Amino acid sequence: MSGAAQTWRQFGDGPLSRITSRVYILLVVELLLLLTTVPGLLPLLLLDRDPSNLPLVALLLVPVGPALSAALYVLRHQGTDLTDLRPAAVFWRGYRANAFGVLRIWVPTLLWLAVLALNLAYRDAVGLATWWTVPLVLIAVAVTLGAANALVITSLFDFRTRDVLRLAVHFLVRTPAVTVGNVLLLAAAAGITAVLSEAVLTLLASIAALAFLRVSEPMIHLIRKEFTT
Repeated sequence: MSGAAQTWRQFGDGPLSRITSRVYILLVVELLLLLTTVPGLLPLLLLDRDPSNLPLVALLLVPVGPALSAALYVLRHQGTDLTDLRPAAVFWRGYRANAFGVLRIWVPTLLWLAVLALNLAYRDAVGLATWWTVPLVLIAVAVTLGAANALVITSLFDFRTRDVLRLAVHFLVRTPAVTVGNVLLLAAAAGITAVLSEAVLTLLASIAALAFLRVSEPMIHLIRKEFTT
């Protein structure tokens, strides 16, 4: 009996099994991301790409924050041992634990970005000079990158919201590789959406979440080392 258990354990630790388990985890995470975001994303796919719809877009994107947080949580905490694969359970545990904290950051971020986008889209109507375009775009990028750091921190650590925001801003400068990596991920997501559609990006959500997590590893390591015991 112990020999059979040892054989199974060796199989569970082999390279092929690790690849198989990683693919399985990504598939489960993708399905759960679709399940938790479809109520908002399905209407979003049907909307015209018109600036007047920006407030509605922000509202429909609210469920994405907790869902992405749960995906980061399970991708970080679920091992690849085939004898102990429970990605769905870990996903829901992360969702329940982090949803409220994530929404306290995610909702204001969406509001800020919606306001900035509306001002850019209706610049002439609100009386903004042309030169305001660059500062507003830079502010939108900074808000997005700061929110990205905050989302990772909230998903993986237990800090007060104000401390999460301080750390998120701090690591924008402290870990430039993370900041640049997130810029590239955002550019890739924007490119996929523009050239193909939001639906294609949604179907790649679990892979995008894994890439987001990998890019954030330097920040995660420093927070674990310097700000946790």
